[in-house]
Amino acid sequence: MSAFAAVGSLIAVGIVLLAGIGLLRFRTPYARIHAAGKASPVAFLVVAVAVSFDVGWAGAARLALASIALIITLPVAVHLLFRAVHAAAPEYNPPVDEMA
Repeated sequence: MSAFAAVGSLIAVGIVLLAGIGLLRFRTPYARIHAAGKASPVAFLVVAVAVSFDVGWAGAARLALASIALIITLPVAVHLLFRAVHAAAPEYNPPVDEMA
């Protein structure tokens, strides 16, 4: 593993650690989902870019494909989680319900 990949991995670990602190500190499920939903693709992209220099062209192409799939599917999954919390936990809903 090169120094660039090691530094990228450490940066990703820092991002995930901050998201974990956010999961513990935030009070509403909406804020918790937001913290986790933003950190996971960013951390993956940092690691993918850092490691892509070590794995060659074929490995970098696979990482790029996985990154594209993650960028496309994760916002949909987070949105579905938000809607599930909105439907299942009315005590966290805002006073004005614009989704009704």
